[in-house]
Amino acid sequence: MTVYTIKDVSKMFQLPASTLRYYEDMAILTNVRRTAAGQRIYEEKHIHRLRTICCLKRTGLSISKLQMFFTYEEQETEHIDDILDLLIEQQQHIEKQLIQFQKDLEHVKRKLHYYSDIKTALTAKKMHPIWSDYREKQF
Repeated sequence: MTVYTIKDVSKMFQLPASTLRYYEDMAILTNVRRTAAGQRIYEEKHIHRLRTICCLKRTGLSISKLQMFFTYEEQETEHIDDILDLLIEQQQHIEKQLIQFQKDLEHVKRKLHYYSDIKTALTAKKMHPIWSDYREKQF
C-alpha cells in the first residue's frame, strides 16, 4: 500500500498543508491516520478524494456543498437523488461559466487585436484605430 506524507500530497495537488488540514477539519477529507509522532499518513483513497475535492472546488462548489456531497456519498442509496441534484446543479453552473468565459475570451481577443493594431499604427506613424470598429468583430 502506497502512503504519502502531507508534504507529498501538498506538492501533488499544489495545495498548502494548511488547506489539507482545513479539509480534515471540515470533514471533507476523512480518516487520515497518524504516525506515533502525529504525522499524517495519506493513502490512495485520500488521493482520489482530493482529486474530486479539487475538481469541484475549481468549478466553484462551496465547502458546505462539498460536505453535503460527501455526506450523501456515505449513504448513496438513500441519497442518490440528492447526489444527482447537486451534480446537475453544478453542471449547469459550469456550463453558464463556460458561456461567460467564451464571451470574455472574445472580448480579450478584440482588445488584443485593437492594441496590436495601435502598436502597428504607432510604428508606421499612422492614425490609431477606433475601438468602435472592433466591438462586434470576431477574432
